Amino acid sequence: MNQVTTQSTFSLTPQNVTEAMQLAELMANSEMVPKDFKGKPGNVLVAVQMGADVGLPPMQAIQNIAVINGRPALWGDAVKAVVLGSPLCLKFEERFDEPTMTAYVTVQRKGHAEVTVTFSQADAEKASLWGKSGPWTQYPKRMLQMRARGFAARDEFADVLKGLSVAEELQDYSEREVNPTPPATIKNINEATGEILQPEYPQAHFDKNYPKWNTLIQEGTKTHDAIISMVTSKYSLTEEQIEMIKSIPVGEEA
Repeated sequence: MNQVTTQSTFSLTPQNVTEAMQLAELMANSEMVPKDFKGKPGNVLVAVQMGADVGLPPMQAIQNIAVINGRPALWGDAVKAVVLGSPLCLKFEERFDEPTMTAYVTVQRKGHAEVTVTFSQADAEKASLWGKSGPWTQYPKRMLQMRARGFAARDEFADVLKGLSVAEELQDYSEREVNPTPPATIKNINEATGEILQPEYPQAHFDKNYPKWNTLIQEGTKTHDAIISMVTSKYSLTEEQIEMIKSIPVGEEA
């Protein structure tokens, strides 16, 4: 008579509050957890519970949940994994169009029609994200993809994500909250019409952004007119500022 051997699978998933608290203490003292959770068992416990709500085991939850300005969020890859793991998801396809620098994400929820969400370089420019130091400069296509992915996932699968934000998106919003743009001063008022003219572009902002524009123009990523058009859509530039932008050499001229 053949014997059937049953092998149990080891799991860190807690079965009750006591086990959850013990696990939180253990993980908080580990060297293999992100800095937001080191020495903070309370944060670990909350993250583990949030992970459980969206179907992530404890270790995956700790590695894929970020705490940004006190708000928990899922990294973009985890967002896709959680949605794909849901029986409500029938389609989740992504593509990128190089000529237009546009990310496309097509999703379909069970019982719903297909939805395609896009996020392009033009969208990033309008949101003052394009060319920003950090990932938007180092991995611009990836960041466009993350934005399109986040919008599509949250629009169609908000219940699957349990309201969790997308970390890459939340980081950009948080940076604006921490470093808000100071209000510009009004240049003048048209005495004939009473119309408020474009506010002057603060010189401090110009000095801060000029090196970045210099790099973008020399690399051929942006043109002089594109930079000027971007700024003057909201502000007025002095003739001296415009001349400084136009004087930036392009490509082989540099």
